[in-house]
Amino acid sequence: MSSDGRVKTLVVDDLRKKIGKKEIIKGLSFDLNEGEVFGFLGPNGSGKTTTIRMLVGLIKPTSGTISICGYNLQRQFQSAISNIGCIVENPELYPYLSGYENLQHFVRMVPEIPKERIAEVVELVGLQNRIHDRVSTYSLGMRQRLGIAQALLGKPKVLILDEPTNGLDPVGIREMREFIDFLAKKEGLSILVSSHLLSEIQLMCDRVAIISKGEIIRIDSVHSLLSNKERLLWKVSPIDQAKALLSEETTVVSEEDGLLVTFYDEEKVSGWNQKLVQAGVKVSEIQTKFPTLEDLFIELTGGETID
Repeated sequence: MSSDGRVKTLVVDDLRKKIGKKEIIKGLSFDLNEGEVFGFLGPNGSGKTTTIRMLVGLIKPTSGTISICGYNLQRQFQSAISNIGCIVENPELYPYLSGYENLQHFVRMVPEIPKERIAEVVELVGLQNRIHDRVSTYSLGMRQRLGIAQALLGKPKVLILDEPTNGLDPVGIREMREFIDFLAKKEGLSILVSSHLLSEIQLMCDRVAIISKGEIIRIDSVHSLLSNKERLLWKVSPIDQAKALLSEETTVVSEEDGLLVTFYDEEKVSGWNQKLVQAGVKVSEIQTKFPTLEDLFIELTGGETID
């Protein structure tokens, strides 16, 4: 149970995966709380997809443990996996069948799911008006919702969504974000979201894990990650000379569109500015900037790009 009294539905402890002699997942540890949306972010090749495949039993870890609702995935596979639903990449659907027929087909493969559960999940994902239409006529957002409906048929406690907003238009992205929030806050699901849209993770998630080269380098709430991270933007010329001078006083975080980005220190800004001017650097503009999750991501991963 977490410090705020919520039940931990997924606990990952020292998870490792070797392929040949190369260790690609290096001791990951994190957990999900009931009713929480948890973001999973990492650059290309960082190990996100490999980790997700281990969480849903598609590949076995070399070592470490995965517990789902108190059940050890390796030792109590059926009990553990029955509490998890997932969409890895795109939902697998039969386009020539209706949405309802797709769900019927899945229920026939899992006999313990009652037939009346179909109506429940259809209402939950808001597809009542189109559920009897062929999937080939669905928009991408509707297909994503049908895929989530399929993942929810077994009443899982943990839902894993790999790139749930990928390919959606702005309206579809907003609807999916609101839907994920509803599932977490109203239905009490724990949701792990893997995404390359950092702005969406910032709006959608309660906590975020940042993974790089098979290791988690930071886990925290979005609020904590971004608080006290104000930056300064310097419009200066010549920029190389200004960068060298500012580097003697503070950290130059990055260079964006001809502007230098440095740490912010209210008491020292005037002194830094005076040093530049005295050295003959033209300072055209100084402005404050509150960082996004993308800014922090780049800082923490040393400039790596996301998937």
